[in-house]
Amino acid sequence: MKLKFPLIAAFAAMLALTACGGGSDDDNKPVVSSPATLTFKDDTVGTGAVAAKGKRVTTQYTLWLYNDKAADFKGTRMEAGELKPFVLGDGSVIPGFDQGVTGMKVGGKRTVLVPSGLGYGAPGRGQIPGNSGLVFEIVLSKVE
Repeated sequence: MKLKFPLIAAFAAMLALTACGGGSDDDNKPVVSSPATLTFKDDTVGTGAVAAKGKRVTTQYTLWLYNDKAADFKGTRMEAGELKPFVLGDGSVIPGFDQGVTGMKVGGKRTVLVPSGLGYGAPGRGQIPGNSGLVFEIVLSKVE
């Protein structure tokens, strides 16, 4: 009988704690974190022409917010598609994407972790919060 009261009290305390602070709008906001440096890993090494500064390239990509708590660092998926052809090094894409594509060969697929400073920085862009790191999966389809 002595054990019954502490057990009920502990249960009541747990129940009260689970009711605290729930349901805020912050629960649906993406986690904002960023890798320390630009890193990349070739998932598939291509066999075609090499993407180099000054070359015009065509890429497909998928973009996620970087999440240091996820096993593959892929947090919220933000967008995917094909970029219009651009010249590497001319500033038409964020620096992290530009540097991440450099050195790839046509047909290759690369995962690139981009720190906030080489992405959209403090202001962010659209639904991408400020100071967010990014994860890109990039496929290089053409080099001219």
